[in-house]
Amino acid sequence: MKKTILPILIVVLIGCSTKKEKTTFGENWIDLSYSYDSATLYWPNNPTGFEHKTESEGITPLGYFYSSYSLVTPEHGGTHLDAPIHFAANKLTVDKIPLTSLTGNAVVIDVSENALKNRDYQATVADVEAWEEEHGEIPANSIVLFRTGYGKFYPNRQNYFGTSKKGAEAIPELHFPGIDPATTTWLIEKRNIKAMGLDTPSMDFGQSKDFKTHQILLGKDKPGFENVANLDKLPATGIYVVALPMKVGKGSGAPLRIIAQVTE
Repeated sequence: MKKTILPILIVVLIGCSTKKEKTTFGENWIDLSYSYDSATLYWPNNPTGFEHKTESEGITPLGYFYSSYSLVTPEHGGTHLDAPIHFAANKLTVDKIPLTSLTGNAVVIDVSENALKNRDYQATVADVEAWEEEHGEIPANSIVLFRTGYGKFYPNRQNYFGTSKKGAEAIPELHFPGIDPATTTWLIEKRNIKAMGLDTPSMDFGQSKDFKTHQILLGKDKPGFENVANLDKLPATGIYVVALPMKVGKGSGAPLRIIAQVTE
């Protein structure tokens, strides 16, 4: 009897292990980054955009295929990270940001109903409080992502920025939502968030002149994420985010590969 039962138990245990592995490593990761290519959007007065140059591509004299490319990109454009030093002297550069500030539990606050009606909308403390009434208080050390709904316009420059113009003349015509500085201060002081991001070109709304939200968040050595993709695919809670930028030495920003795992 023992010889008969033992093999059956082994089969059952292996089956349970396989099922658990599928649950843990299932397809529940969402890519929150846009690809870098010729369509990547940069701030209108950036003198350059993304360049991907072919250095080698094809069959070598020895008969095997080989390709190699070089790339050029400003720090701030496409899905990217703002390092604290971007708007705060003597604060962290990209390469010095601790991994604990770039990974962790996250929440998504949907302000799209108001933002899509008003291109100059700024997410308010009332928006956050309304979210908390439904989902509970934002836990300390969370990453907060605001969904304005403007991700659906990317990479259409006119619809995303509010103007198709480039250069200095475009700046006065920028119209897209952002996060109110008072909201940023509230989230830092009342909820002790670790990072913040959204699906627009800037954490400050398009008509901002002083970029106060940047000053407040980055001044506390907390990173910001801009041009975040696919926030419409995430629930409000039960999210774990990994936001790893290119590790640019002394950088004020960097291209960002940000992903989210739906944990509930």
